[in-house]
Amino acid sequence: MPLLEPVSTLRTYDGQAHVHAHDHAQIMAPLAGRMDLEVEGHALFADPSCGMLIPAGARHAYCARPGTRILVIDAPESAGLERLRRFALTPACRALGGADAGRQLALLLDLPTVLSSRRGLDLARLDAALTAALHESWPTARMAQLFHLSPQRFHARLLELTGCTPGDHLRTLRLETASRMLAQGATLEVAAARVGYRSGSALAYALRRDRGTGARAIRQADTTD
Repeated sequence: MPLLEPVSTLRTYDGQAHVHAHDHAQIMAPLAGRMDLEVEGHALFADPSCGMLIPAGARHAYCARPGTRILVIDAPESAGLERLRRFALTPACRALGGADAGRQLALLLDLPTVLSSRRGLDLARLDAALTAALHESWPTARMAQLFHLSPQRFHARLLELTGCTPGDHLRTLRLETASRMLAQGATLEVAAARVGYRSGSALAYALRRDRGTGARAIRQADTTD
């Protein structure tokens, strides 16, 4: 039976590869994770910064990492859908979850389009590289080299994907790691050296400024959990 109205579902993927086609268009708006696709022989991807349209009848293969969540809108062919072939997901997309399928589609049609191909940004790979060497200097240019991107393009992609600049993202990882170490009994000086702060007092200041807490409070919270 042909699809007459848009229908949306929030789907979680299992990490397995699948191949199929359907007789309606499908708009993919990822909320978490990443999906790699091959649509009519073209390699594509979708992540929380960049969604896409799978045209009606297009045979496609896809594989998403476990835990990937995507808002999928099945839609009948209609004027304007072609502009969603690639589109940028913005903070305004947070409103998608509370709307019906017709409103979700209208919101997406108002988003800026993505006209050029875009290199993916693997956050798990980035975080693994940073975490393995948090004590080292990580200017934006060094992070960008991991993905063969210019510093400017890397900065823009990370901001789209996470809402954070490279410096903010690095600082968050450093403070999360330091907090775990402190909770496990490490001194401020040891934690600071491990995560790249010049001294225990510099780490203490960063914890108070960014997290409103200190080493004693972190240790006490861990003992009461």
